[in-house]
Amino acid sequence: MESTRQKKVSRLIQKEIADIFLRKGSEYAPGKLISITKVRVSPDLSFARIYLSIFPSTNINDVLQNVQDHSTRIRFDLGHKVRTQLRIVPDIAFFIDDSLDYIEKIDRLLKS
Repeated sequence: MESTRQKKVSRLIQKEIADIFLRKGSEYAPGKLISITKVRVSPDLSFARIYLSIFPSTNINDVLQNVQDHSTRIRFDLGHKVRTQLRIVPDIAFFIDDSLDYIEKIDRLLKS
């Protein structure tokens, strides 16, 4: 169960990371649209798991690898945005959110 502080920090990180990808997304994934679906923060607020949804869904693993390679720069940019709100900028890790693909698969199975 997430605490209220964890929820607030995760919403803040989601908003700021989304802004970073909006401004610099073409550097990390040219021709792709990256959206942040959810952020999970550890209880001590030192680690954040960021789930990405990538459109169009071709070469997802290549895009994820490129984003992971630039994670230190993304964390640095995040630190500049949240420096007045958080004492410690959490370590970040990126993961693919495949819930939309799962929903599409269930829909196809139900229709057939």
